[in-house]
Amino acid sequence: MFGTFRKHSQWLWWLIIAGIIITFVFWGAQSSLNGGGGGPRGSLGSLNGETISPTKYEEARRETYLAYFFSSGGTWPGQGRAIPGFDVERETYFRLLMIQKQEQMGVHLSEEAIAKVASERLRSMNRGHPVPPDVFAKQVLAPQNLTMMDFERYLRHELGVQQLVSVLGLGGELVTPQEVRAFYTRVNQEIQAQVAFFSASNYLDSVKPTPEQIGEFYTNQMARYRLPDRIQVNYVKFPLSNYLAEAIQKLNENTNLHESIEAFYQQRGGTNFYTEKSPEEAKQQILKEVQDSEALELARKKALEFATMLYTNEPMRPENLATLAQQNGLTPLVSPPFSKDEPPVGLDVRADFLRAAFALNAEEPFSQTLVGNDGIYLISLNKSLPSEIPPLEAIREQVTRDYRFNEAVSMAQKAAMDFGAAATNITSAPAFVAACAVAKVKPISLPPFSLSTRNLELVESHVDLSQFKQVVFGTLPGHMSQLQPSFDGAYAVFVQEKLPLDEAKLAANLPTYERSVRQTRRAEAFNDWFRNEAEKAFREVPYFQRPSPAPPGSRS
Repeated sequence: MFGTFRKHSQWLWWLIIAGIIITFVFWGAQSSLNGGGGGPRGSLGSLNGETISPTKYEEARRETYLAYFFSSGGTWPGQGRAIPGFDVERETYFRLLMIQKQEQMGVHLSEEAIAKVASERLRSMNRGHPVPPDVFAKQVLAPQNLTMMDFERYLRHELGVQQLVSVLGLGGELVTPQEVRAFYTRVNQEIQAQVAFFSASNYLDSVKPTPEQIGEFYTNQMARYRLPDRIQVNYVKFPLSNYLAEAIQKLNENTNLHESIEAFYQQRGGTNFYTEKSPEEAKQQILKEVQDSEALELARKKALEFATMLYTNEPMRPENLATLAQQNGLTPLVSPPFSKDEPPVGLDVRADFLRAAFALNAEEPFSQTLVGNDGIYLISLNKSLPSEIPPLEAIREQVTRDYRFNEAVSMAQKAAMDFGAAATNITSAPAFVAACAVAKVKPISLPPFSLSTRNLELVESHVDLSQFKQVVFGTLPGHMSQLQPSFDGAYAVFVQEKLPLDEAKLAANLPTYERSVRQTRRAEAFNDWFRNEAEKAFREVPYFQRPSPAPPGSRS
């Protein structure tokens, strides 16, 4: 008996822990972050004599993930193109120091200010359109096991940084009117230009590949078609929808439900947070969140009952999941193949599902109960699929599409090179237009734009806007740029002229621009202060005593 208990101790502890958690869950459970290698091991050290507790470290680490998300434009650490030099653990310690300084200096923010910034931040993610909090929580935060409480705490400390900057950066505000005007002119003086795009789309119809060419392309490009290691899992799902009616009935028996929803509505900031909803609509949305949360907990209870039978069924084999499910009137299913980076198609699961799936082995053939967005899951390993290159016939359509595009890009680039060789000594817009006519490409007259321009739709489908502006503003007026690569071929720009500044617009905008310059100078002064504080504080932090630590990044 004791041997069996030891063998299954991990599963039983999950059951015990989950049972305790259920009694505390109403608005939703907290869990650890996805990825990132976990927190530091051993001592967390101290900051200016204050010991760093595991709770404070974990909270700061969650804020660091959110800071990365908003700084990177919507990716998380370990996903997509990394922010150069970003280290989660180092940045967590920087954040801990910043939080400590806010507490020491008595920085306090109102709930109204936080709610307003939350609404603005969500709007900025959606190009000015509102994002319902529940959608943000479900689609953005939950897959990373983050919560709205983490988001609120992150915003509170971000606003606190702004207050510190305004106080500690006062010495950096000195700037002369002449400097302000020069800065404004550089950023806002517009250029008139024309651009000729040699695009693959103009040559696709000319690419008519033979089977032999497709075969050769596939052979030479096989690495690009390699599939990663994948697995399939057996799973049993306890859908939220099956327990929703029971959850609604149970909640309706709670005489304090109305007061709880009203309190939560006020906690989120009321109309400052729900800017596009009436109070009644917002409270109905909160009620739906509560009902779904309660239904999820009812589903979890049923899943735990099933898990208890599964974990104690000897001998422990992956196939026990399907067998026991059928015996108990449940439907066992098999997922489609999936990798570590992509969830199974058709399953509305979170990041911990992937981690649990790829951790399955002979010793631990079953997962714990896994919370999805639409129910509770239990899984076991079905099969492992090693990395492989699919045969040509299985992906012929994709290979053909790739071949045609590659060939069209080559043709576009060759046409651009021929154009560049012929278009020499071009010093006027008519000459540029004439050279384009010979090359059978239509030049595009761009609307006036400056270094501060954020959108240029005619350009951005072909080339990154910041790179494009770099090329244009590096070319003298009355000259053509060198040929430049684009996403789908190549391009050349003829810079016609720098347009004179609108003096009336300059006079109207200069006061606001001067304030922004002063803000930048304040931030630079604040960064200097923070750098000095960090040098003193991190002497007692183990992370910064490691051999050759990465240099601290700049603070903003």
